[in-house]
Amino acid sequence: MAQDNRQSPPPRFTIEEEQTILYRRFNAQGTQFTVRLLPPHEGQDSNPMSHFLDSVTELFEYALRDLEDSDMVGITISNDVAVKDRAIAISFRRRDQIKGDVIWSVFEKVAQSNARFNALDKLVMTVHSVRMPAGNGGSKIASKGRPLEIMARLKKVSYKSQRKVTVWLTP
Repeated sequence: MAQDNRQSPPPRFTIEEEQTILYRRFNAQGTQFTVRLLPPHEGQDSNPMSHFLDSVTELFEYALRDLEDSDMVGITISNDVAVKDRAIAISFRRRDQIKGDVIWSVFEKVAQSNARFNALDKLVMTVHSVRMPAGNGGSKIASKGRPLEIMARLKKVSYKSQRKVTVWLTP
């Protein structure tokens, strides 16, 4: 059996702190990471924009690793030191809709505004996720390949039979 001699790429970020809070009543979870993005290593691409985008994409993959594709996710990123600066926020969307182009468009908007953001400082990344219920409403009538019109009629008949009231007449 041949051994794989490839080395894993060096990390692009370090995690200094991670806290998770579970909100059972709302089927939601909040995770807060304190991270520091690392500068490019020797032999890596020296283009700062591509390195930054790759680092943030890798950070998001790490932060969203335990979530299902159907879970709703909202993310905010802010500097740990400069609390007064605006936070970068990605509104709630399905986990499978958070891609590199979405992340980059949000960072571009912050860069075009006059807000200051230093990516090499400690970053506080807060990920809020809501697990969406999976189900079809508990329908008790099996369709068995019948057309929609017949199924609607069966459902209506079933509903009326549940409401039926029996009246006893005494002579």
